[in-house]
Amino acid sequence: MKEQSQTPLPNAFPLFNGIRFSAVDKNRGEAVLEIGPNSLNPYGLLHGGVYYTMADCAGGAACRTDGRRYVTLHGGIDFIHGVRSGTVTAVAVVRHRGKSTCQVAVDLTDEAGTLLATGDFTFFCLDQH
Repeated sequence: MKEQSQTPLPNAFPLFNGIRFSAVDKNRGEAVLEIGPNSLNPYGLLHGGVYYTMADCAGGAACRTDGRRYVTLHGGIDFIHGVRSGTVTAVAVVRHRGKSTCQVAVDLTDEAGTLLATGDFTFFCLDQH
């Protein structure tokens, strides 16, 4: 199948939460969030669900660069460092692309390049031939 670069499909959940896509290239997706008060947990740190959502969205965007549709089959995230303010970026890179699944690695960093979390996601392709 021909590889192509494309804009991620509209998804109300990341948009509602202030997550935007800053880059989508062949086998790579990038999502960015400017942390605001609605992104924080009760301790004033970026909520774990935000990390997960950013990683999932960036990973899905990376998968869809082959022009097919994908849904999350499995996702895991390891939290390394908390953050209270600034910009967080999730960069996803396809490690393996098969006929029915796509495996992606994701790193989340702050604007200084500090690694905040890492994730491993597997996506299922809805467009099998």
